[in-house]
Amino acid sequence: MQDIKKWYQSKTVWGALVAIFAGLLQAGGIDLDTDGQTALADSLVAISGAIGGLVALYGRLSAEKKVV
Repeated sequence: MQDIKKWYQSKTVWGALVAIFAGLLQAGGIDLDTDGQTALADSLVAISGAIGGLVALYGRLSAEKKVV
């Protein structure tokens, strides 16, 4: 088993980005609670995975060589 994953698959990275974003929002007068931050991080992880899958599929379909 390999313990390697892309940065965008990490909930920790997304959680940190959401925490930074929430801090900036709070400085601007908008409060994002802990549950909201968790939900946002989980959604971003799911969306990034889906985008990664779409990019991989596009790459395979647009490739010039066949897979055998």
